[in-house]
Amino acid sequence: MTDKLKRVVLLTGRSGVGKTSLLLNVLDILKAKGYKIGGMVSREAREHGVRVGFEIVDLGTGRKGWLAHTKQSTGPRVGKYRVNLSDLDTIGTRSIVNAIENADIIVVDEIGPMEMFSSGFKEAVMKTLKSTRMMIGTLHYRVRDPLINALKADEDTEILEITPENRRGLHTVLIDRVLQFMQRQP
Repeated sequence: MTDKLKRVVLLTGRSGVGKTSLLLNVLDILKAKGYKIGGMVSREAREHGVRVGFEIVDLGTGRKGWLAHTKQSTGPRVGKYRVNLSDLDTIGTRSIVNAIENADIIVVDEIGPMEMFSSGFKEAVMKTLKSTRMMIGTLHYRVRDPLINALKADEDTEILEITPENRRGLHTVLIDRVLQFMQRQP
């Protein structure tokens, strides 16, 4: 008897371990294999070598916005950043909803404390969880929220922890998981 292939695979690990870098590497390989990728990624933004915020990129359209920035004057505060709920909803959340309808694989990077301020984002992730599409993403290491509890408790979710010791080979594991799941789809 074989283990059931999981439809939702989330990467977690400490800050700076390389979750998004690994995810982007995997996405390049999946795109080269012909899969349509949708959803969002978050990227660090730096000025003079200092992190000043996080940019959101819609993988379907290429549209960009700010998830959070040190110079943003409004929005919920997380550490030294303020969350840009407008861009999170109009770019990030919309990219997830569009991916549910139009992509082979839905990407959500990241499910973390900044994103938890948006009820639209949380609803989009729950829709993804209820869909039949493959979802891959990143999960903040310490975030606590009912959405996170639902993801972790879902029998169709697998969480892979990235460490400095396993990060070189983990992209192969993730690609294998995704390809096995996708090849079994009708």
